[in-house]
Amino acid sequence: MITTARLRLRPLTENDTDWWVRLHADEEVARFVGTYTREQAAARLQAIHRQWTDRGHGLCAVELRDTGETIGRCGLNWWERFGETEIGWTFARPHWGHGYATEAARAVLDWGFGPLGLDRITAMIHHGNTASTAVATRLGFTPLREDTVLDRPCTVYALDVSTSARRGRP
Repeated sequence: MITTARLRLRPLTENDTDWWVRLHADEEVARFVGTYTREQAAARLQAIHRQWTDRGHGLCAVELRDTGETIGRCGLNWWERFGETEIGWTFARPHWGHGYATEAARAVLDWGFGPLGLDRITAMIHHGNTASTAVATRLGFTPLREDTVLDRPCTVYALDVSTSARRGRP
């Protein structure tokens, strides 16, 4: 469990299946991360659970500390194809523009570079996702390469532990 001033991050579980489907059903959210059927969501959450078991990290549900409401997801995802650990964030539209993505991602970066001992974390952002690009830039990420993820072009941003430490992180 990771906590910040306003948020609590906990591993996603199969109990989050219906919430996952609802989050991705919003057309503005789905524009960059796609939609899921209940079966697809359950399979994705099982894969996330395997990452937690195999790698000691994965995606988290992001909850408001004051109310316990689940407002998004943020965490680390291992991409075998790239040999990279990626940070990702997705929030329900009513919670955009409140700084939650930056707050949650900053805490995940501290965890990744601190206790997990990662040297580099990437952020794969689909073209046109200006809000996520702004979050990545705010956190100190810089463009690494152009690539294709989920059959769509994206810019892969990177942050190294040495750069992160110079910016005041562990």
